[in-house]
Amino acid sequence: METYRLFIAVEVGPDARAELAAAQSRLKRGALPVRWVAPEAIHLTLHFLGETDVARLDQLGAAIRAALAGQTKMALRLDSAGAFPNLRRPSVIWAGVGGATAMLERSQTAIGAALEALGLPRETRPFRAHLTLGRAHRDAAPAQLERIGAAVRALPPFAPAPWDVERVVLFRSELRPSGPVYTELVSCQLSVASCD
Repeated sequence: METYRLFIAVEVGPDARAELAAAQSRLKRGALPVRWVAPEAIHLTLHFLGETDVARLDQLGAAIRAALAGQTKMALRLDSAGAFPNLRRPSVIWAGVGGATAMLERSQTAIGAALEALGLPRETRPFRAHLTLGRAHRDAAPAQLERIGAAVRALPPFAPAPWDVERVVLFRSELRPSGPVYTELVSCQLSVASCD
């Protein structure tokens, strides 16, 4: 059985991407022990599927299309920066997302139900709309983690950089030494909920 590492996500608008890249540049000046996400790879994950049988791709496309039937495009914008689990012990540095987040959450829930109906595991963590900017090194010392948290706290507010989400995408993720490579496999237009 051939498998792909899959996730379902929405993309970020060009103005928001530029704003996030600028924030990363500011943070990088501190030589922090962080593995940064390439700006062109930043996305908003709705569901992470992990290793999935390639034979199920058509079924997944149909399930996403059905879950998004009637869903219109969503207006999102950047919100403040933060970290998981918190700024005292940051593991993941993120940019928050505002705007039509209730609509985004309904889409995420509907897709989760459609995946569960296919026998795939549903995301167990509560959904929090965010864009991952980087991940702290696992071996970072407590003092280094404090520096990361302080740097994130000191970031100037993001420009809202609004964008419209007009599609949801099923991506393949290939982990490489230079960083992950994402390949679009299925795209579902929100306005008409059609996939190609």
